Amino acid sequence: MKDHLNPEAETPQDAPADAMGCHSKGEMAAAARKAGQSEILDQYAKDYPTGPHDQPQSMCPAFGSLRVGLRMKRVATILSGSACCVYGLSFVSHFYGARRSVGYVPFNSETLVTGKLFEDIREAVHDIADPEKLDAIIVTNLCVPTASGVPLRLLPSEIDGVRVVGIDVPGFGIPTHAEAKDVLAGAMLNYARAEVKAGPVQAPVGGKSDRPTVTLLGEMFPADPMMIGAMLAPMGLAVGPVVPCREWRELYSALDCGAVAAIHPFYTASIREFQAAGRPIVGSAPVGHDGTAAWLANIGAAFDLPADRIAAAQNAFLPAIKGALAAKPIKGTITLSGYEGSELLVARLLIESGADVPYVGTACPKTPWSADDAAWLEDRGVKVKFRASLEDDCSAMEAIRPDLAIGTTPVVQKGKQMGIPSLYFTNLISARPLMGPAGAGSLAEVVNAAIGNKGRMDSMREFFEGVGSGDTAGVWEGSPNLQPQFRALNAKKLEKAARARKAQEMI
Repeated sequence: MKDHLNPEAETPQDAPADAMGCHSKGEMAAAARKAGQSEILDQYAKDYPTGPHDQPQSMCPAFGSLRVGLRMKRVATILSGSACCVYGLSFVSHFYGARRSVGYVPFNSETLVTGKLFEDIREAVHDIADPEKLDAIIVTNLCVPTASGVPLRLLPSEIDGVRVVGIDVPGFGIPTHAEAKDVLAGAMLNYARAEVKAGPVQAPVGGKSDRPTVTLLGEMFPADPMMIGAMLAPMGLAVGPVVPCREWRELYSALDCGAVAAIHPFYTASIREFQAAGRPIVGSAPVGHDGTAAWLANIGAAFDLPADRIAAAQNAFLPAIKGALAAKPIKGTITLSGYEGSELLVARLLIESGADVPYVGTACPKTPWSADDAAWLEDRGVKVKFRASLEDDCSAMEAIRPDLAIGTTPVVQKGKQMGIPSLYFTNLISARPLMGPAGAGSLAEVVNAAIGNKGRMDSMREFFEGVGSGDTAGVWEGSPNLQPQFRALNAKKLEKAARARKAQEMI
């Protein structure tokens, strides 16, 4: 048996195509199509349309699907890909709190080309398919196996009652790790929907709700589903599971709902499964005063509820939200960017708290379920950029010079270099409640504290001005050895070459 649980096992250097990876979209995609993967790539192109870049700008997309699987009870994960990729994914998954092994099936030139790799994967799946321990096994092809056409679709759908779900998550087909969460969530919903159609399935651990439920789509702060449940109660509704789910039987409950709330609007594959099950989809979220009022009305319409029940829910919570916003105002200009999918919701909350937010960038694509949020923001003069690149986000920050920049790690790094107070979106903003009265005042403390650090940022920038950049980059025990004459000589050569090109163009 292969060492399926050793993420550090080495892949031989002569493995075909492994020198390319997700940063060689054209070559890898062409290879995948030649290997019979056109259907998968065409579906990904439809579900996750790319932006200005042909490669991910965030971490490896497969981290998203890996994280979803590792958070589920009684679910094992096996990765098939280059050793460096598997090592990196394993490392970052444990950095973010995974407490179980990540399976790995290594390969070399021979096993990849001859099809032995698929046989090794099938052997690994059979070896760990223990129904006493597992409900499902997730097998994930990374870039090289996808480009080589390793056919996970030929794996058995179940072994001794253990479900087998195979997915391809190549960096040349999935733009962000947020969307890779949808790849796995959609695949599991598809499997679960087929089980429901085939016959009776397991009931939820806590039993079936006596009220119609709303399934929540998208990862969120743990308190948010409880807050949403409280807001739904006056309408006679209850919160269902949050997708991605934490255990397999929650998928059945998620499908058995009255409507789906696309809190994160980019879960295209998951939404397709819910629509196939006949479930209506409601966009946006109960964020801020206006967002909560509209969302409750739209949920009520999805369930065809009378106006008085919708009004009861609105009247119970809107005054509290308005009061919380007024009690904790935010003053200042803020640029906002990220890749979680909740950027537009956070921007709405900041604006209703009193902030000026001229720019919002999200790495996720525009979908019909983000339209209401985008329209609300644009009506207030906000520039909303879908599929925003790092260059878009940095350019906006440089042009606006905000009091606070909220963004990804490189945006925050650049902001601090410019002396602009900056906060990392994922760890400091999205890891807070956003919904209802609890979310209305949740951002003020951290945002106002960061804006108040402007003086400290200026002092640090002045103190470190010029250190570690240009000729002073690197590590020096003494003073840097500056050689301005070399730079001047090189500049003259470049000018001469430019004049020569111009002269050639005039001939």
